[in-house]
Amino acid sequence: MEITSFLLSENAWLPNNDRLPVVIYRAALESEGKDDDLAARFEALFAANGWVPDWRDGIFDYHHYHSTAHEALGIFAGTATLELGGPGARRVEVAAGDALMIPTGTGHRCTSASDDFKVVGAYPQGQNWDICREAPDDATRARMAALADPRRDPVTGDNGARTGL
Repeated sequence: MEITSFLLSENAWLPNNDRLPVVIYRAALESEGKDDDLAARFEALFAANGWVPDWRDGIFDYHHYHSTAHEALGIFAGTATLELGGPGARRVEVAAGDALMIPTGTGHRCTSASDDFKVVGAYPQGQNWDICREAPDDATRARMAALADPRRDPVTGDNGARTGL
């Protein structure tokens, strides 16, 4: 597994998160061509590390962020290009077996995907996600600032959010 991380500062109307990094886990799980099996293995991995699996689907094609939760994504089928951090920010290619940890406030969207692209979404226990599509007001900024950091890394299980940049 190859792990990369980076910080994203505010961009356009997206607040991003200049304290907790986006983390990309290349080949977090080995893809064996069995979509449902890989999805179940991501769900089990996330759950074992305190991140509750919540859905299986694609990723929205519009810029959005979450103000009430950090998000873990496990790619269990296909490939896609994601834009992280807002318009003109970072574009990353993801494929089955990859995972991401997206901290609260971080803009993300799917710009293109294979027809079979599918993802598992999970959130730290006790955090419920929302969808924000406009600039944060003072209350939203306060909510994000008060949100507890993840207690464990969703993929490695290490204590706390991965902060090695």
